[in-house]
Amino acid sequence: MKRDYLTVDDINLRGKTVLCRLDLNSPMDPNGTILDDSRFRSHLVTLKELDEAKVVILSHQSRPGKSDFTAMEPHSKLLSKLMRRNIDYIDDIFGTHAIESIKKMRQGDIILLENSRFYSEESLERAPKEHARTHMVKRLAPLCDVFMNDAFSVSHRSHLSVTGFTEVLPSIAGRVMEKEIDSLSRGLSCNERPCVYVLGGAKVDDSIKVTKNVLERGCADRVLVTGVVANVFLAAAGVSIGNANMGFIEKQGYLDQIDIARELLARFKKNIGLPVDVALNKNDERMEEKVPGLNTDLPIHDIGIETMVKFSQEISNAKTVVMNGPAGVFEKDAFALGTYELIKAGTMSGFSVVGGGHIAAAAEQLGVSGKFSHVSTGGGACIDFLAGEKLPGIEALKDAARRFRQK
Repeated sequence: MKRDYLTVDDINLRGKTVLCRLDLNSPMDPNGTILDDSRFRSHLVTLKELDEAKVVILSHQSRPGKSDFTAMEPHSKLLSKLMRRNIDYIDDIFGTHAIESIKKMRQGDIILLENSRFYSEESLERAPKEHARTHMVKRLAPLCDVFMNDAFSVSHRSHLSVTGFTEVLPSIAGRVMEKEIDSLSRGLSCNERPCVYVLGGAKVDDSIKVTKNVLERGCADRVLVTGVVANVFLAAAGVSIGNANMGFIEKQGYLDQIDIARELLARFKKNIGLPVDVALNKNDERMEEKVPGLNTDLPIHDIGIETMVKFSQEISNAKTVVMNGPAGVFEKDAFALGTYELIKAGTMSGFSVVGGGHIAAAAEQLGVSGKFSHVSTGGGACIDFLAGEKLPGIEALKDAARRFRQK
């Protein structure tokens, strides 16, 4: 398969120094303990293929101002444990200590540099050419032979460590990046029908962007909406969803999305599946109501049983399923049912992709992550990809591949 970017298979990395951008950013408790190792585990396949190279890892943890904006020492310890070998933590990004450490590396060594966001220019959104002129690139690039981006989840941002090195080094995608592009592209390819998208959660504008893209391109046969996304579509369809739910939509700044949803319903009514019943939260108790006669001031916290059955049937019969966002407030036991039932149905479809974030966490809680064809490591990056937007990190790899192939 000819790709428009390079991978591990295209360059002999034996003995080479590979600057590898990973995403090890993970939830941490106040004591600095990493609470979820899933991102670490996702990168193991890439790192194990680099056992004959010298690997310099660049990554980040959180962002300035957050309580978990910390050094990368705990990350090196956890990665060492998972890799069953020593990975040295270097408390420096591109100063003398980092440079000397890279120069002393031997074949098979792996080091982890300090949190890339400790350098203020890292998080500026700039063109790759501008990033290439920074101190970080000028100091690290001459010591490295190849740049590898395996951090799909941060590739929707043109940050320094994501796009800057692609201007000056042969650049390749790691295995996580490769699998993300392949799996999400398959979800958008329209090849295996019926193709069903299940979009929920509270990020309404993101889900509406995806709905618009996949229906206009003819990628999806059906888009089933749940969560706050469904509330916006119900309001657009003229259903009285009540002050509590309208108030939440307004508070989140999504009132303008109702007009966009109304326009989509007018154009693609047969392709958009709305809930036929919902679960209301009455003093933390589940109370089910049919949608046609809905008139309530209680918050909608889940889809109803009838909708679960209807949607689950469509999902399990689909050849391709893409799921993003939970069906309700799944953190509360009484309102987790919709999310869990749709996830279970997703595991029975032909080819299944789960977007990052809350729905991936729910699939993990259910113990069914392994039954999906692909669970994305990136929330925002996954949404942007499915919405048809170009991801700067991927575009930079494509540009680098064109330059490399012309040599």
